[in-house]
Amino acid sequence: MSAIRSKHTLPERALRKALRQAKVKYKLHYSREKIDIAIPSKRLAIFIDGCFWHGCPKHGHKPKTNKGYWLPKLRKNKMRDKAKTARLRAVGWKVVRFWEHDVQKRLVWCVNKIAKLAR
Repeated sequence: MSAIRSKHTLPERALRKALRQAKVKYKLHYSREKIDIAIPSKRLAIFIDGCFWHGCPKHGHKPKTNKGYWLPKLRKNKMRDKAKTARLRAVGWKVVRFWEHDVQKRLVWCVNKIAKLAR
């Protein structure tokens, strides 16, 4: 699993490039919460969740092997995401989460949503 990236994934890089082109300023991997893309001046936290790792209802699939390891791990990832979102909202941040497939297939929609919230 050491080859699995947690930072600078392809969907993150694609979204960052589109945000730069749209002239939206941001910071990377911000704060203790490790926000993927942050706009601190607007208290906006953006996360790009991988379909497998975060349990996408459309594209996430359950592993067929070693279920005793994978199912609890994936469940824990979802719980951690919810807790992180709750902590950020409790201190006044807006949290936006995009699925990996949204960034790949609807990049303009993602950028427009972020730009609207960043105004």
